[in-house]
Amino acid sequence: MTKLPIFFLTVAAAAQNVVVRPKMIDDVLVNPGMGIQTFQRYNRQAINPGLRWSEVGPEGAVADAANVNFPESSVAYVRWFWSQLEPERGKYRWDIIDTALDEARRHGQKLAFRLMPYDQGNPLPEWYRNSEARRANKPTDQDGKIWSPDSADPFYIRTWGAVVAEAGKRYDGHPYLDTVDISTFGYWGEGWGPYPPDWPVQKLLTDQYFDAFKRTPLLMNFDVLQTLIYSTDRGAGWRADCWGDMGRPGRNFAHMLDRYPQFVAQGNVAEAWRRGPVSLESCGTPGSWFNGKYDLQYILEQALRWHVSTVNLKSTAIPDEWKKAFTEFEKKMGYRFALRKLEYPRSVKAGRMMPVSMWWINAGVAPLYYEYTLAMELRGPGGNAVMKVPVDLRKWLPGDAVYDGSLYVDDRLKPGVYRVRMAILDPHTDLPAIKLAFEGRQLDGWYDLGELRVE
Repeated sequence: MTKLPIFFLTVAAAAQNVVVRPKMIDDVLVNPGMGIQTFQRYNRQAINPGLRWSEVGPEGAVADAANVNFPESSVAYVRWFWSQLEPERGKYRWDIIDTALDEARRHGQKLAFRLMPYDQGNPLPEWYRNSEARRANKPTDQDGKIWSPDSADPFYIRTWGAVVAEAGKRYDGHPYLDTVDISTFGYWGEGWGPYPPDWPVQKLLTDQYFDAFKRTPLLMNFDVLQTLIYSTDRGAGWRADCWGDMGRPGRNFAHMLDRYPQFVAQGNVAEAWRRGPVSLESCGTPGSWFNGKYDLQYILEQALRWHVSTVNLKSTAIPDEWKKAFTEFEKKMGYRFALRKLEYPRSVKAGRMMPVSMWWINAGVAPLYYEYTLAMELRGPGGNAVMKVPVDLRKWLPGDAVYDGSLYVDDRLKPGVYRVRMAILDPHTDLPAIKLAFEGRQLDGWYDLGELRVE
């Protein structure tokens, strides 16, 4: 018997299959865990006027506003001071964070937060300052008006650690919690200041977060190289809160030129984005960058080189002259999934396995850091069935991804013609949760790709 050439067999098999090549789109995709954040507020709420903002997080719901000129956001970033959350020792106001989670969810967002010990204008809780706690400075010192704690004091370690531990018990793994900042000592808890403890104490204060938050991604501030290296080695992502600083008159230093690029190299954290997200906060605001004639192209390019997922612009206006550049920036940051090719049989039998071949591309600069489910659906008059594709989307780094395998066709489907649909589902709700970079999105979030006959 004459053997058919392999090429002929391949062509014959292809003729029995449906091949779909979706058309790509160039839209900004607002998806979980990526994009421009709102700060101390939520979607559809008034932005800060001018170039200023408040470090004091909201303690209740915030009223919505009309005609808000700010990008839609998937993440609300909020931070609160210790004095807000524990006004009396051992009596925590978790209602503040509970409300923030509810508000984020109501506005189509997830919450990212930081708990802060104090800053120059927001002191430690009164009960702490009036306790047996040790003070790092004296009232007669140049900074004596600011009550700075001795963060190596066992009382500080114990009481601040209790806040962190209790927050972890209550919120770790919450489906609407995006990330938590590691906050240890010094102003805003950023792990620097005039009175730093020795490294063993810094490590202990950092470890308290890894003990408390084992499921929710953590972010380490970028200010101190040793803690940055330690935390990212443990799997945390990182955040830099002076992104965009290109220097000031009379000051021969700029974070974007003299610290951040060097720390990335010296700390060997250039690949940390593979394990944890990178989040950036503007030093000042885009408006102050514009007034200072900063090099916006360099600022945005550096963020993409660092594989940024989210940025905080202090919920202030983006100058009109820069809106196009920020829109293009939004299209590149985070992840961006597009199905380039789907191949499946023209007909299948219910109760059997169906071979499926997919080629995807992540056209963004970062992976998806959370567990979501890729799924195909068959929907028609004879019923509908969802087939979960056995892939880990967190491993889809920028570039190509392929699935060649088979999926089970539900034996309850009746014979007939079905629409083939695709979606990425939230594991908490099993509903479509991620917008994809190709045409075909339906009102329910699924993407219609073709048809298939069930026999």
